[in-house]
Amino acid sequence: MKYRRLGKTELKVSVVGVGTWQLGGAWGKDYTQDEVDAILDKAHELGINLLDTAECYGHHLSESFIGSYVERRKNRADWVIATKFGHNHDDRQNPSKNYWSAEEVLKQLDSSLKSLRTDYVDLYQFHSGPDEVFDNDDLWTALDKQVQAGKVRNLGISIGSNDNVHQTDASTKINAKAIQVIYNRLDQTPETRVFPSCQKQDLGVLARVPLASGFLSGKYKPGAVFPDNDVRSSRDKEQSEQRLRAVQDIMQNEVPAGVGMAEWALAWCLKHPAVTCVIPGCKSPEQVEMNAKAIELDLVSDDHPQAWKQ
Repeated sequence: MKYRRLGKTELKVSVVGVGTWQLGGAWGKDYTQDEVDAILDKAHELGINLLDTAECYGHHLSESFIGSYVERRKNRADWVIATKFGHNHDDRQNPSKNYWSAEEVLKQLDSSLKSLRTDYVDLYQFHSGPDEVFDNDDLWTALDKQVQAGKVRNLGISIGSNDNVHQTDASTKINAKAIQVIYNRLDQTPETRVFPSCQKQDLGVLARVPLASGFLSGKYKPGAVFPDNDVRSSRDKEQSEQRLRAVQDIMQNEVPAGVGMAEWALAWCLKHPAVTCVIPGCKSPEQVEMNAKAIELDLVSDDHPQAWKQ
């Protein structure tokens, strides 16, 4: 495995992490603890150390799977655990409740720590909220106190829009040290404004959806139909077909012969000098192993600006 410094955090993170949205049931599959254990055991074996989760992935379910695993394996120090706040909508009968208020976010933090069975989180991220709730000094003052208390090691922002330069530019002011953003071969929007801002501020960048929700996995050809419980089935049908045709063109003209589409797509993200790591989801240990193969490609160079220096 290769490692990079996550912005100004000085955290040593694997360039390939594990995204865990799927563990909350979002991909139409309910996971068992044994299945999660197998996925995380394989990640650990391969040197992957970054786990990205959130309070709303199954209402702390994803966090609970991770917490149970780490507690039983007694290897908390081996992992960089990143989670998020803002969408913990447990009170469906009270839609007007402000889940972004300092008071509510601190409750979410305590619930996340309890679920993760740990007394600290390495990266606590603002989760795709609008600018009007982001611009809240009380929230960031309260979170800064959690950093001082040791419950949060570092703050980050998971921006909802690929081009949200307002929140990205404000990172240093609020002491956030990492940005999470959608970035992949089919969506290069962050390169224009978000990445330059990250580089200027020395922010770590977590590239989410690096396989474009599976479009860049190489599994699907033009004309593919997705099941009703698949997140891709809700997309505009013509847009999906355009993406499938674009992927076919990429496979024919950009991916070297003998190289898997998925590992190439992950390595493609990692070659950008702003990107610290990719956080693809995975359904099995085999997919974890496939994702990790991205580091074998020449695109993932050792002279990256954030390459870990021993």
